[in-house]
Amino acid sequence: MRRIKMFIASSLDGFIAREDGSIDWLFTDDDYGYQEFYESVDAVIMGRKTFEKGLELGGGINPTKDKKNYVFSRNQQSLGGMEKDDEVEFVGKDVRKFVEQLVDSSGKDIWLVGGSEIISILLKADLLRDIIMSIHPKILGKGIPLFKNTEKEMNLKMINCKAFDSGLVQLHYTIFKK
Repeated sequence: MRRIKMFIASSLDGFIAREDGSIDWLFTDDDYGYQEFYESVDAVIMGRKTFEKGLELGGGINPTKDKKNYVFSRNQQSLGGMEKDDEVEFVGKDVRKFVEQLVDSSGKDIWLVGGSEIISILLKADLLRDIIMSIHPKILGKGIPLFKNTEKEMNLKMINCKAFDSGLVQLHYTIFKK
């Protein structure tokens, strides 16, 4: 069974982006374990806004094009007629059911990129297994929260904690199923 792993960055006060979606505050001076993590997955799941932000940052090129990408969107019309190509499949159906089938398929682990709506859905469905969070030593004051509407308590076990010279701290937790 494949594991869904969230590898994500947040500010110290728990935001993954500014209110306008910008991530200009993220450190880009080091790899912070990204490449090793990236090689451990063969599929990427994310929401439409996160996918569009990735395209914007990649200059119109999908930065995870060498992986199978699944992009969730409630509004299929907002996708500009895109439904599927070799690297991206747009999913408008039941997120939980789709991800349950994906977890049961063969392959490497699956990277949950974001955003907070998809994270919330997968947490509520007990489908997320690992949280690898890079906390940047920044307080944004407001923005898009990492966790919203999770509605339940979850037990976590620390797998690793690493501090970097930049002040960034990376925490790796596994989530226990109840």
